[in-house]
Amino acid sequence: MSTLNKDIEAVANLAKEFGPAFEGINPEYAARMRAQNRFKTGLDIAKYTADIMRRDMAEYDADSAQYTQSLGCWHGFIGQQKLIAIKKHFGTTKKRYLYLSGWMIAALRSEFGPLPDQSMHEKTSVPALIEELYTFLRQADARELGGLFRQLDAARAAGDKAAEAEVQAKIDNFETHVVPIIADIDAGFGNEEATYLLAKKMIEAGACAIQIENQVSDEKQCGHQDGKVTVPHADFLAKIRAVRYAFLELGVDNGIIVARTDSLGAGLTKQIAVTNEPGDLGDLYNSFLDGDYIDSAEDIANGDVVVKANGKLLKPKRLASGLFQFKKGSGEDRVVLDCITSLQNGADLLWIETEKPHVGQIAAMVNRIREVVPNAKLVYNNSPSFNWTLNFRQQVFDAMVEAGKDVSAYDRANLMSVDYDNSELAIEADNRIRTFQADAAREAGIFHHLITLPTYHTAALSTDNLAKEYFGAAGMLGYVEGVQRKEIRQGIACVKHQNMAGSDMGDDHKEYFSGDAALKASGKDNTMNQF
Repeated sequence: MSTLNKDIEAVANLAKEFGPAFEGINPEYAARMRAQNRFKTGLDIAKYTADIMRRDMAEYDADSAQYTQSLGCWHGFIGQQKLIAIKKHFGTTKKRYLYLSGWMIAALRSEFGPLPDQSMHEKTSVPALIEELYTFLRQADARELGGLFRQLDAARAAGDKAAEAEVQAKIDNFETHVVPIIADIDAGFGNEEATYLLAKKMIEAGACAIQIENQVSDEKQCGHQDGKVTVPHADFLAKIRAVRYAFLELGVDNGIIVARTDSLGAGLTKQIAVTNEPGDLGDLYNSFLDGDYIDSAEDIANGDVVVKANGKLLKPKRLASGLFQFKKGSGEDRVVLDCITSLQNGADLLWIETEKPHVGQIAAMVNRIREVVPNAKLVYNNSPSFNWTLNFRQQVFDAMVEAGKDVSAYDRANLMSVDYDNSELAIEADNRIRTFQADAAREAGIFHHLITLPTYHTAALSTDNLAKEYFGAAGMLGYVEGVQRKEIRQGIACVKHQNMAGSDMGDDHKEYFSGDAALKASGKDNTMNQF
């Protein structure tokens, strides 16, 4: 018996038990509403999606071709439309997630207006967006199931048993739009207690995977900007444990923690690490400090700080800001230490923030990490901060030089030029961009590929095109040709925007509640019938 039929039977039994209290209640209608609201709480979602991610991680360990993907979202509607599009084009949501970007919350969701990615936005907006995303995904379930229920009623009314069986099978095998969200908690918005409190709110809203970075909270910078300041490992591990305790307290025992290191591009630290003996984590962190070894107190000036590192007295270089510098060229070594330490102390996945999308660079670090933790795997930011065209054309140019090929037709500094678009070099670069995710999954341990800010850019691009046409000579044709006609021909569900906003579901409910007396909006004169 299907879940829907079981629920129909269960509600019918309740009606028998409670008698008049269920007068006028149709058991099938009640069962349909239950089916349209499968997930009752955010914790239900977090537990369900954590199971999905754990299964996907195991499948990736067995076969690196089984990597996963997501796109960043800044509004519930955007996330909903992505999943509707995924189901439409691929028939399944498997291995497709959503990413919640702190950058986009700062830029688009703060009451202060647009802000840089420096954790200055309201931290409550993070769980609020998670809840909003899942509200829209659950609505997508309800809308699609509502359409199937209408088809079922129509088949029954027509006495078409074959059509009825076909629709019933679709209902019984319905795949939810609810998928895992990897949610950005930045650097925790404070100390480890603040991290724990915010993580709880995020998990209660539905997050099964929380990404946290090793920057200091009060000096936090975007991963693709200068001035990043990292914290000693002990501080970061305390926050990782805080997130794990939040998962355990709420019963999401297999929740996922993504430990992000910004050390590759971070040349500064605010703190000298506490160390108790040579070779401990604090000592290793301090060993990367840039400075001068000294022999006596005569070498110490007023206000200087001196630490013992590598068995010697080190006077770290301190900037006017009070921050300390790391040695130039130490970034990769610090990344490897960060990653190994995080995986050995509670993290499930890694995030290495890089300055360019280069499979070889990522693989070199991951191979070193895997010498200690063999199943180490990454979440990787396929960032719009990278100029993908220029980066890959330069990579191909350099490979051609190394192979001894003639590159005299190209100017390496100007490879972005449209003049090169149809060249052998540009075609090869585009092929490498096309296969980047599969290549990096196979060679560099990347389990999950995401784009942090895609809809920020697509919204800007489409709005620019619409404004140019609509306010220009095309007038209304600018909208019709550039938007509506494409929606109709590509089968975009939103062309029926009343339906997308829930009008048909509302009409169904009115019929459930009021029967023939229901005043409904979807009659023959509804303009949505034109579509």
